[in-house]
Amino acid sequence: MKPLAAAALALMVALPVMAENRIDRIRPDAPALAPYGDHPVGVRQMTFTRQDAIDVVNATEGNLPTHDRAITVEVWYPAAEDATPGTTYTAFLRDGVTEIELTGRAARDAAPAADGPFPLVVVSHGYPGNRFLMSPLAENLASKGYVVASIDHPDSTYDDLGAFGSTLYHRPLDQAFVLDEMATLDGDLGAVIDGGNAAVIGYSMGGYGALIFAGGGIDTAPLSQAFAPPGRILSRHQAGSDAHAALPDPRVKAVIAIGPWGRNRDFWSEQGLSRIDVPVLLMAGGVDDVSRYDAIRKIFAEMTGTTRHLLTFDDANHNAAAPMPAPDEAWQIQPGADKATFDHYADPVWDSVRMNNIAQHFATAFLDLHLKGMDDRQDYLTLTEDAGGGLWSMAEDGTPEDDHTYWQGFQNRSAAGLRFETLSSAH
Repeated sequence: MKPLAAAALALMVALPVMAENRIDRIRPDAPALAPYGDHPVGVRQMTFTRQDAIDVVNATEGNLPTHDRAITVEVWYPAAEDATPGTTYTAFLRDGVTEIELTGRAARDAAPAADGPFPLVVVSHGYPGNRFLMSPLAENLASKGYVVASIDHPDSTYDDLGAFGSTLYHRPLDQAFVLDEMATLDGDLGAVIDGGNAAVIGYSMGGYGALIFAGGGIDTAPLSQAFAPPGRILSRHQAGSDAHAALPDPRVKAVIAIGPWGRNRDFWSEQGLSRIDVPVLLMAGGVDDVSRYDAIRKIFAEMTGTTRHLLTFDDANHNAAAPMPAPDEAWQIQPGADKATFDHYADPVWDSVRMNNIAQHFATAFLDLHLKGMDDRQDYLTLTEDAGGGLWSMAEDGTPEDDHTYWQGFQNRSAAGLRFETLSSAH
């Protein structure tokens, strides 16, 4: 080989190929409700501004300045039949510096479908995160007849990371604000949103915010913790306060909280959590050491005012179910970094696509039941607690025998490592 050709080949090998980073993969063994629905998907980027919000990052005990809090939202929605898929999304990697491209099935700025209105779902990421972290779930739900608004929370994104106290204070308020903005939206997209029929999906700190927004007022102790915002402003979310009593929104019919943070730091007691009266689906890794699995189980037990479910991924950690698969760039150590960001997205035991598909399946069943009144979806939520204890028993024609107890919608052997528990309201 000539020297010039050899040098060119070496350069090609050294340079990374542009990553496709697909967010729409559905495994052949995915459960029945995981695949994309019948609607083409449209996507739009929008910005809403919360005026005169407390600027927690620059606040002190004696000074609580305010500012206009601009919130970027990625909105996925059912699109018209002539929508042409092929949009890519530009996002930041966990390092907050490296830009990456994600590929899905949406059509940018496509006209909405004509057969609405569609229920509204607000999606809220962790700390840190961004509006694309749960994009596999958001885009998937839009294909099934939901308008999904995924938030970039200021002071909490990869490229805009501020004091943790800002997230503690603003997270449920951002969710409530975006829900209200979307529910009252004008124009062609607003015309297809059923603003009175909504759900909130939150991961980690997003789950913390969703539980507060749903009525789970916090205790007194968190107000004085070291990372609490100044001026005891967190008392706005305290159980029994007038401010918190005014926060829950009757338009919210259901909540999905994935690895919710907070009970591990005693932000709630049963008194606060028992005030939640909308159905809740919890998803968690069985060895979560961030939000702590035992603390998530306390949340599950203490929400005595509602029917709630807990889906457990045995041996998974905090990245169970919510994060998109690690982008190709996360497998590499980026310039100036000392490690790859892979572990921000991935789990050491579970395949991320499999977890995303399982989350898509259960989220579809849960939201279809509570936002669309599809009563048959209850079959997907009435399960043998330990999937490993289910019996696969099918006749030759594919119909279940009387002793068949395997999880509804799962192929034989495909529910391994999962548990599903349900508790009903004690009221």
